[in-house]
Amino acid sequence: MSFRDELLISGILGETGEPGLYHRSGLFEDVVSGVERYFRSLNPVDNIRWTMSPVTTTQALVDTDYVDSFPQLMALLDGFNGDARQARVLAESAHAGADWSGYLGTTNLALRPVACHGLYPTLSGREVPDGGAQFEVSATCFRREPSDDPARMQSFRMLEFVMVGTPSECRVFRDEWLHRALAAHRALGLDVSSQVANDPFFGRASQMLSQGQIEKELKYEVMALIASEEPNAISSANYHEDHFGNSFNITTPSGVAHSACFGVGLERTTLALFRRHGLRVSHWPSGIMDLLGI
Repeated sequence: MSFRDELLISGILGETGEPGLYHRSGLFEDVVSGVERYFRSLNPVDNIRWTMSPVTTTQALVDTDYVDSFPQLMALLDGFNGDARQARVLAESAHAGADWSGYLGTTNLALRPVACHGLYPTLSGREVPDGGAQFEVSATCFRREPSDDPARMQSFRMLEFVMVGTPSECRVFRDEWLHRALAAHRALGLDVSSQVANDPFFGRASQMLSQGQIEKELKYEVMALIASEEPNAISSANYHEDHFGNSFNITTPSGVAHSACFGVGLERTTLALFRRHGLRVSHWPSGIMDLLGI
C-alpha cells in the first residue's frame, strides 16, 4: 500500500477529486500548527511579521519576473461579468457538460505562488537600515503541478524568514538559517540532508539559469523522505542576490539591496513526520510532541 493510500484510508488526508488537492484532517492541522510554532520559536530576532493574501495580482507576477521564469506553475483567476441571460446560459452549459469557460473573463488576480514575493513590493523605493531588515512571512501558496504524489500538493503553506540588506548580511543570514533548519529537522527525528539545488525554470533559458544558480550555490534544499524512496525538499535556504532590490528599487546605505530567505514547507514537513514516526500521532516520541506543543 502506498503512503498516499495510507494517509487517505486513515483519514489524515481526504480526496477532492483533483490530483494534488487534499482536505486536511484536524490531526494533520494540529501537526502543521505545531511545525509552524516550532520554527517560529527558532527565530533569533523579533522581526516584522506578515501573513500574505493567498491571492495576488497578475502585475505582481510580472514585477517579480515569475511570469518569465515559471509560467507553467501560475494559476490566474477568471470571473463572470455577464447579465442574467448569460448567467442562465452559463449554468445550462455547465450542467450539460459543455465548455462554459467562454462566459468568463480575465481578472487582474492570480493565486499566490510564493510567500515572500508579497513582501518586496511593500519595500519599493525604500532604504533599509544598516544591519538589514528581517521579516517573517507566511502564506497559502498555489502552484499548478497536478500529481498523485502527496509531497507535491498544488495548494500548500509556507513559513519564510527573509533578510533584505547587503550581500554579506544576506549570505550570513541564509547560511545560518540552513544550519539552524538542519538541526531543527533532526531534533524532530527526521533524517535530513542538504544539497545545492535549482528552481524549475521554464523555457529555452532554463538550463542556463539552473546551471548558474547551482554554480553560484544560491539555493540549498533540506531533503527528507515522504512518499517515495527519493527524498523531497521540505525546506530551502535561498540567496536572491540583487534581483528584488533592482526590481523594486530597494536600497541599503551602500547600494542596491540584496535579499535572502529561508522557507519551510509546512505540509511537506508534516508529511515527513508522519512518514518517519507513523500515522498514530499519540505514539510519537514524547520529546517530539513537546517540541511541537501537541
